Amino acid sequence: MKRRKFALAGAAWLALHGARSAESPGRRLELVATRFSFSPRELHAADGERLTIAIRSTDFVHGFSIPDLKVRIDAPPGRTVELVLPALAPGRYACLCDNFCGEGHDQMVATLLVGAA
Repeated sequence: MKRRKFALAGAAWLALHGARSAESPGRRLELVATRFSFSPRELHAADGERLTIAIRSTDFVHGFSIPDLKVRIDAPPGRTVELVLPALAPGRYACLCDNFCGEGHDQMVATLLVGAA
């Protein structure tokens, strides 16, 4: 009886988690954050494409924020962090560092271009 319950629980777990893992995290875009710039300065995606933005900081805990999407993440130096975005509507989305990193901080911007934008 215990084996049957375990098998049913395992099947339910696989059904639930298998469905999640079948969802693609989308295309991976890489971004490097260094005082006082993001590289590349433009990220491109297709209309409705899911994205994973992998951000690597070289020198400071930079913040990466897309205010119009209400998302942000900290990127500590020497590590890569990932920001997973759902399918996006066409448009231009401003990306910025929201952790003050010194003089020139206001120049640390990038643009996410989606679709025909």
